[in-house]
Amino acid sequence: METINLDKTAFQITLHGGNAKDLAHDALVAAKESDFEKAESLLEEAEKEFNEGHEVQSKAMQKDDKDNRIVPTLLLVHAKDHLMAARTEITLIKELIELHKKLD
Repeated sequence: METINLDKTAFQITLHGGNAKDLAHDALVAAKESDFEKAESLLEEAEKEFNEGHEVQSKAMQKDDKDNRIVPTLLLVHAKDHLMAARTEITLIKELIELHKKLD
């Protein structure tokens, strides 16, 4: 079975999670300026980044079986936390954008 580079995996997950959060925050800024088309476009990009990070994570998890256990490092745990924080922020920012639309 192919081995996995945990550091590379962690950095990829962190990168995509960070990109997703940045794009979601940019979407919120656009919504504050009443540019809802731009906000929606940025949210779509944020979702794509999140999904790419999730895919990296899922591939790593598939390699973790009873014969080939992956021992998580602090870096890998941090990366997963970063990705899940991105999910939470995207979800909350979507709700905030909906409120901006109602107030506009």
